[in-house]
Amino acid sequence: MSEPGRPAAPEPASAHVEPTLAEQVAQVPTDPGCYLWKDAKGEVVYVGKAKNLRARMRQYVTLADEREKIPLMMQVVKSFDYVVVGSEHEALVLERNLIAQYHPYFNVDYKDDKSYPFIAITESDVFPAIKYTREKHRKGTRYFGPYTDARAARETIDTLRKVVPICVATCAEWKRARRLLERDPDQAAVANMVLAERCRPCFDYHVGRGPGVCAGMIDTVEYARHVDQVERFLQGHRSEIVGELTEQMRAAAADLDFERAGRIKARLDSLDALDDRQQVVFSSSVSLDLVGVYREETISCACVFCVREGRTVRSVEFVLDKGLDVSEEELVSGFVKRYYDETADVPSEVDLDVELSDAEVIAGWLAEKRGHSVRLHRPQRGEKRHLLDMAAANARHALMRYMVRTGYADDRTNKALLQLESALALDAPPLRIECFDISTLHGRFTVASMVVFTNGRPDKSQYRRFKVRAELDEANDFVSMQEVLGRRYAPERMADERFGSRPDLLVVDGGKPQLTAAMAQLAELGLDIPVCGLAKSDEEIFVPWDDTPVVLPSGSPSLYLIKQVRDESHRFAITFHRELRDKAMTVSVLDEVPGVGPKRKRALLKRFGSLKRLRAASEEEIAATPGIPAEVAHAVFETLRALG
Repeated sequence: MSEPGRPAAPEPASAHVEPTLAEQVAQVPTDPGCYLWKDAKGEVVYVGKAKNLRARMRQYVTLADEREKIPLMMQVVKSFDYVVVGSEHEALVLERNLIAQYHPYFNVDYKDDKSYPFIAITESDVFPAIKYTREKHRKGTRYFGPYTDARAARETIDTLRKVVPICVATCAEWKRARRLLERDPDQAAVANMVLAERCRPCFDYHVGRGPGVCAGMIDTVEYARHVDQVERFLQGHRSEIVGELTEQMRAAAADLDFERAGRIKARLDSLDALDDRQQVVFSSSVSLDLVGVYREETISCACVFCVREGRTVRSVEFVLDKGLDVSEEELVSGFVKRYYDETADVPSEVDLDVELSDAEVIAGWLAEKRGHSVRLHRPQRGEKRHLLDMAAANARHALMRYMVRTGYADDRTNKALLQLESALALDAPPLRIECFDISTLHGRFTVASMVVFTNGRPDKSQYRRFKVRAELDEANDFVSMQEVLGRRYAPERMADERFGSRPDLLVVDGGKPQLTAAMAQLAELGLDIPVCGLAKSDEEIFVPWDDTPVVLPSGSPSLYLIKQVRDESHRFAITFHRELRDKAMTVSVLDEVPGVGPKRKRALLKRFGSLKRLRAASEEEIAATPGIPAEVAHAVFETLRALG
C-alpha cells in the first residue's frame, strides 16, 4: 500500500506474453539480407531480399506492400527467419539459393526453435546404412552435421543416394538382412551369397538408389567403397567424387556402354543441383569452419558457418547459458569442444575471433578425429575476416530472436529487481530508479543528467538534463551533485507530475564522497529516499549503512541492470555536455566571420544545430539558409574549411 500523498508505484513486469509478428519485426536489423516467411508448420512460404530488412519486412506486416498476393500470404504467415549478409549483391545471390533450396509457395515470380538433425552412417554394421536422426550419438555410428533443418538433411540424403547407391536405415529389407547377419556373424565373409538365398530385393534397388544388398548383388568390399564415397561427400570432398564419376562416365562411353554412362551422367547432374543451393563465399576452394559468438551479460549465442570447397554448406546457431559472466576464451573453448564432440565433420581449419590458450591441445584432438592436421586460426583481414564478422552478426541476431521469443529479458529484469531489493536492503523492489551523472570540462559547460528506469527498463520520457548554475573555477562533482539534487527534489519538483513519481532507489555515479554529498542534500530537504553510489572501477555499490561496499555477483541480472542504469546516465550527460560545448565553439568561430552578426548567427545555428553539421555543409547549403547572402555563405564556408 502506498504512503499518503505518494503516487502509486508502477506494477512489476507482467508475465510474458507471446509478442506479435509486428513486435518481432521491430527487432529485425536494418542490414541487407534475406527474409523467410513461414507458416504454422514452420514451412518456408516466401523468400525475399532487402537492402534494409526491417523496413522491407514492416511493409508486409502493415500491408503497405500493394501486391495482391500479400494480404493472402500474411494470413498464412505465423513466423519468420532472416539471414544478414554484407551487401545487397550478396543478398541477391543468397535469395536465389534459398528459393532453390526451399521452393516457397508464394515465390511464383522466380521458379522456432530450430532443430538440428544429423546424418549418420551405421559403420558397425556389415552393410552400413545412411539415416536421418536426432538420436544421442551411439558407439559404432558416425554422425555428420548438424544441419539447418530437417528438410535440408533429408534432401541431402535423397540427393546423395542418387549419386552413390547406399542402403537407408528405414528400409525393411535392409533391417531383415541386418538381423540375419547379427544372428550368424560368421557368415559376414559370404554375406552377399547368404542374402541372395534368404532375402528379396527392395524397391530402392529397382529404381537405382539401393545397391542390392538385400538381393546379394554386391559384396562387402565393393559396398565399403560406396560407404567411403558417401562419407567423403558428407565431409565436403565433393570434387573428388565428381572426378571419379566423370572418369567412370568417360570409361563407360569409351566402352560403348552408353546406358551406364547415362546413369552416371544423371548422378553428376544431381551433384550440380545440390551445389546450386549453396552460397559461394570464397573465391578459392577452401574448407573451414568459422565460429562467430555474441554475448549478453548472462547468455550468448554461437553461429558456425561450415564452408566446404569454397561454399557455405550450412550454418547453425546454438544458444549458450553463459555470457559475459565468463571470459570469451572460456566460452569459445567450451563451445568448440562441445560442438566437435558431436560431429564427425571436422575441417582442416577452424577460424575463431579469440586466441585460445589450449589451442594446441584442441587442434591435436581435432586432428585425431579428422585423421589429418587441423589449424585453429584467428583471421585479421580478407575474406575469412569478413565471413567471421558475418557469423558473429548472425549469432547476435539469433540471440535477439531467442530472447524475444522466450521472454528472456522479462524474466531477467524481474530477477534483477528482486536481487537489488535484497542486496540493498530495500523495502520493495526498486520499480522506479533514478540515476544522476555530472559531466564537465575543467569546470566549464558543467551539466548533469537524470535517467529513469521504470520496471527495469529505460523510461526516456522521464529523462531530464540540468545546466549547473554554480560558478566553478574547476571541476567539483560534489557541489554540482548537491545543486542538481536540490533542484530535482525541491518541493515544487516533487509536486510536478512531469517529473513522475517518487523514486524507489536513487543512484549517483561515484563512490563514497558522491554518496555522502547526495545524502546531505536529501537530509537538508527532509527526504528519506534509498540511495547508493556506484563506482566505475570495480563495479562496487556504496551504501549508507556500511563502509564496506556491496559487490553484486559477476554476471548476475542485478549487476547487469545497475551497470546499464549507470552507463545510460553517463551517455546522456556526455551527449548534453558535447552539445553545449559544440554550440559555444560554433558561436566563437562565427564571431570571426565578416558579415555574421547575432541575427545571422542564430539563423545558422537554427538551421544546422551544431558546428559538426555546419562544417559538413556545402557552400550552397549554407547559402540556402534564410537571411544569409551568397558572399557571407562563402566567407563562412572558407573559415570553417580553414579550421579543418
